Amino acid sequence: MRTYFIKTFGCQQNESDSERIASMLEGRGMVKTDDINLADHVIINTCMVREMAENRVYGTVNNLVKNKLEYGKPEKIIVTGCMVGMAVRDKTGTFLKIIKKRLPHVDEFLPIEEVGFDHEPLRSNTISAWVPVSNGCNNFCTFCVVPFTRGREISRPYRDILNDCKKLTQQGYKKITLLGMNVNSYGADLIAGADNIQVLRDIDKTYFADKKNPTNGHAHLNKKGYRLSDGRLIKPIFVKHLNRLRIPTLFPYLLEDIAKIKGLKEIDFMSSNPWDFSEELIDVISKNKNITRSFHIAVQSGSDSVLKRMNRWYTSQQYLDLIKNIKSKVSHARFSTDIIVGFCGESEEEFRDTVKLAEKAQFYKAYISIYSDRPMTAAHKVFKDDVPHPVKKERWQILENLINLPYLKRKNNSSVLHALTA
Repeated sequence: MRTYFIKTFGCQQNESDSERIASMLEGRGMVKTDDINLADHVIINTCMVREMAENRVYGTVNNLVKNKLEYGKPEKIIVTGCMVGMAVRDKTGTFLKIIKKRLPHVDEFLPIEEVGFDHEPLRSNTISAWVPVSNGCNNFCTFCVVPFTRGREISRPYRDILNDCKKLTQQGYKKITLLGMNVNSYGADLIAGADNIQVLRDIDKTYFADKKNPTNGHAHLNKKGYRLSDGRLIKPIFVKHLNRLRIPTLFPYLLEDIAKIKGLKEIDFMSSNPWDFSEELIDVISKNKNITRSFHIAVQSGSDSVLKRMNRWYTSQQYLDLIKNIKSKVSHARFSTDIIVGFCGESEEEFRDTVKLAEKAQFYKAYISIYSDRPMTAAHKVFKDDVPHPVKKERWQILENLINLPYLKRKNNSSVLHALTA
């Protein structure tokens, strides 16, 4: 039998996609091998959020090519994920030419939309499962390449998500993590209509395409409200931000319906943007004890001027107010975050503002990254990547010591204590 190996780079969304790729391959009669050098087919699921992740893809493929030329394996190298997503959305064809030139021995560039949701995920974990609720992003943060690799935000049908969660619980899964680039804006396209959402990055086939059901089971908005597929008529939640109603969302309703599923012990979700974290969402979380008390809410910077250059729609004080509000209503709430150091033009004073915010927010963990210039983003076109790398590295280390070093010490001490008392 033909064997396959999947190498996944990047976020949980990519990990979830790889589960569907595995299912697709096994549906073709292939079997998984744990040795990348012995596989007949190797699939590289790529990430482009940072230049380092992209370079790791090039390095992995080049090592595979050496093995292929010397030993004849793998017979086929397939690249998919975000790099291919950008290539198919770049109407000029420039990026596709670049990756083909850098990866001349790749046999196939597979858009993840070709995999889509036609295949049941092949899950390796029997307790915890990922369930995507949306794909893509409409926010256009100036540093972020995701809108160009995954396209506009498209919500998965409400009833499909619920059915998946119910089925997983019946199969014995105790924890479900809802995935999206911005989960708490889920449903905006369903309510407003796909034609009224940013369409700049559209391609012909979408991630949640269903050939048998072209409407994808979407409900409909009318003057009285939004009718779900189960017949309920609800009023969409309009998130108020910067004194205006920003977007309509269904996420509080979805989260509450999932929380009601009998036997489901824990529900998590990621990622959340600060400006879409509604009062209604906080209320749903506070009322349902099986919804996570660990929140990952990306701040990116503690400097208002940097946030403005990043096109992030909040101030540092508004972010801290959100955390304070959640803590006041949700007992035992704790917070992790994403932070970028060395963004274009970041001064020493602007960086100190980030340190001050981190001290006030008391994050238990942070994913700290050094700014990486990404093609097609607004920052790439408008700003200059002018913070020297040694300065970026130094700032990264300061935040790492402030946030993550204490977290690792607590984690290690907890592991030692558990081992001693076991």
